Amino acid sequence: MKGLIIKKVHLDNIISGEKTWEIRSSNTKIRGKIALIESGSGTVVGTAYVSDSFALTDKDLLKNIDKHLVPKKSIKAGLRYKRPHAWVLTKAKRLKKPKPYKHKQGAVIWVEIGNLKI
Repeated sequence: MKGLIIKKVHLDNIISGEKTWEIRSSNTKIRGKIALIESGSGTVVGTAYVSDSFALTDKDLLKNIDKHLVPKKSIKAGLRYKRPHAWVLTKAKRLKKPKPYKHKQGAVIWVEIGNLKI
C-alpha cells in the first residue's frame, strides 16, 4: 500500500472531512485506498481513497477554496507550484491507534508501507 506524507495541519483537515482536495505540483496516477502519514512522525494516522487527480487554474483554485482550504491571499500571491493539481481524497478516517512504519530515506510524497495492517 502507498502512504501519502502530509503535514499535520492539513492531515487533520483531511481526516475531519473539511479538506477533500490535496494540492500538489503534479498529477498522480495512484487510485484507491492509501495510508495517511503525518509528516515527521513516523506513523500512519489514517486512511483515505484517491479518486481523481487533475490540473487546476488559479480560477479553479479560487472557486474551490472550500475543497482545498488554501487561503485566497495565498492563491492571489501565487502558489509555489507552476501548475497545481488537485488530488481528490474521499472516505478519510483516523486510525484508532497510529501505526509506526519505516520508509527509505529521502521519501517526501509517496512511500511504500508494505504489508502494514491498517
